[in-house]
Amino acid sequence: MQTAYITHSACLKHSMGTDHPESPARLRAIEDQLIASGIFPLLQQHQAPRVTPQQLARIHSESYLRSIETVAPQDGLISLDADTFMNPFTLEAAYRAAGAVVLGTDLVMTGKVENAFCNIRPPGHHATYDRAMGFCFFNNVAVGVAHALAQYELKRVAIADFDVHHGNGTEDIFKHDSRVMLCSTFQHPFYPFCGTDSSSDHIINVPLAAGTDSLAFRSAVTQYWLPALESFQPEIIFISAGFDAHREDDMAHLNLIESDYAWITEQIKMIAGKYAHKRIVSVLEGGYALHALGRSATAHIKVLCGL
Repeated sequence: MQTAYITHSACLKHSMGTDHPESPARLRAIEDQLIASGIFPLLQQHQAPRVTPQQLARIHSESYLRSIETVAPQDGLISLDADTFMNPFTLEAAYRAAGAVVLGTDLVMTGKVENAFCNIRPPGHHATYDRAMGFCFFNNVAVGVAHALAQYELKRVAIADFDVHHGNGTEDIFKHDSRVMLCSTFQHPFYPFCGTDSSSDHIINVPLAAGTDSLAFRSAVTQYWLPALESFQPEIIFISAGFDAHREDDMAHLNLIESDYAWITEQIKMIAGKYAHKRIVSVLEGGYALHALGRSATAHIKVLCGL
């Protein structure tokens, strides 16, 4: 089994309201499609552990971590911003979501699997050093990256973020750390309305106009991401795997399809095969059209599995 599948039932208990698009049904949609496709039994299945305070403190401020624990409700919902809410189960779900990426990193770095997919929520790439936002509480992928750097003393770690929204939190956390390369495609102008002013050799932001199709997306990745990753020669690659750029997802306005997610995964696997001993940890971010999400994530995981 070359691919680990990491999740936890706590991630299903976090809810931000019955009409909120970032819902528990997202995880079920992916797992149902994996089962229907026959891929699920081929995955090495794991339950996500809790992230440790030390692992969180590498990428979030102590004051923020204290505040998120203090405001966690005993019942009902509380609002952290206009679209980010906590219920009594949110904190545990967030601990397990971040812990999943730590486990995925350990499994990949110790050679137990070639790659891992973390089917978790809440998502993470909008969470900054000291702020929850955009459905995100802890920056899950950043927790994994920081763990890889600290625990395994890596010198070059890459993040590929193809979510339709810019991973502003990930950039905020690593913008001054040249050991980490962030490659991000995202619709612009669009939430969180930033990313185009980044100027760094290790932050490769590629804004895409509304209506961007498969050809233009692939051209952008080929022109900007791939040469940067080839030059950087990462020792492990993390993926912020958001599937909300799909043409069926009405939360955004890009026009990708399942084959695009398979293609980008193939490109990332090629780089990982050349420089990173095939090591990839993929982490679920966005994707809100449930059928499209299930199909797209399955296309992504199928490539990770080598099928």
